[in-house]
Amino acid sequence: MAGRFVPRTPTTRATYRGGHVPVPAARAGRSAAREWVLPEVTDLGLTLGPLRRGPADPTFRTTPDGSVWRASRTPDGPGTLRVSLNGGAAHADAWGAGAEWLLDRLPALLGADDDPAAFVPRHRLVAAAHRRRAGLRLTRTGLVMESLIPSVLEQKVTTDEAYRAWRLLVRRHGEPAPGPAPDGMYVMPDPRTWRQIPSWEWHRAGVDDKRAATILRAARVANRLEEAAAMEPDKAQERLELIPGIGPWTSAETVQRSNGAPDAVTVGDLHLPGIVGYALGGDRDADDAAMLELLAPYAGQRHRAARLILLSGRVPPRRAPRMTPGDIARL
Repeated sequence: MAGRFVPRTPTTRATYRGGHVPVPAARAGRSAAREWVLPEVTDLGLTLGPLRRGPADPTFRTTPDGSVWRASRTPDGPGTLRVSLNGGAAHADAWGAGAEWLLDRLPALLGADDDPAAFVPRHRLVAAAHRRRAGLRLTRTGLVMESLIPSVLEQKVTTDEAYRAWRLLVRRHGEPAPGPAPDGMYVMPDPRTWRQIPSWEWHRAGVDDKRAATILRAARVANRLEEAAAMEPDKAQERLELIPGIGPWTSAETVQRSNGAPDAVTVGDLHLPGIVGYALGGDRDADDAAMLELLAPYAGQRHRAARLILLSGRVPPRRAPRMTPGDIARL
């Protein structure tokens, strides 16, 4: 299968955040609703990994036959997409009202709009990660809200808290994924349903009023925000940041996925500056300014460089306990 290999670094929290989802080798012999010949080596897990929000994400699943399943809310309605790679080609099936929309955008989802040749490693560690992760492509979903809402949920909380909130809200207020999707897969709620979620449901999911209010504001102008998927990444971020509660961190995390933005580096992150600083300069206490200075040689490709650093698995040794998860649902 194109792009499959055994990773040389273990799957850790850093490599997972870098966008690595182990995908079993595909089985040949299954017909597909659409087939697209890959222009170059592509690793399905590395490319689509950033779209999974935790191991129990109800909108994302991998299966033993080597397929990745995604349940999405498209402009045409809910849809389920199954993708696998075999013999240098991508095979896809789709179901639901959004099926044709998902199939039309299969190449972009698998990195057709990405230009990996534009990336030139400038550090030994980055070069090594680049060689090992040769199948990395930057996905472009063309969908803003499905990346924006979970990014808002991840603001200033632990990843486990954010994943739990996303899982509970989608399962309770979304709808079952169309077609023969694996059990437990759901399509996220539409904007109207997000606006109708009562305050106590946000509370039970562990979402504070500030994050809930930000999602409600975004849901009220969802159509305008979805237009950002067709914009240049910097303009898309500007539009998203017009919503109170959405800053550079959230907008970057969104356009990295919706727009396939290779230069949208995440600033304002609790851990990323220290990881980049430690990997490239031995400075575990680096701040955003120091991180951006270290990433300056990768101008135009800073997001890709940061992902490769995360995927390298080189992180500073822990000096303090992990952030203690909160549970406002108990209050």
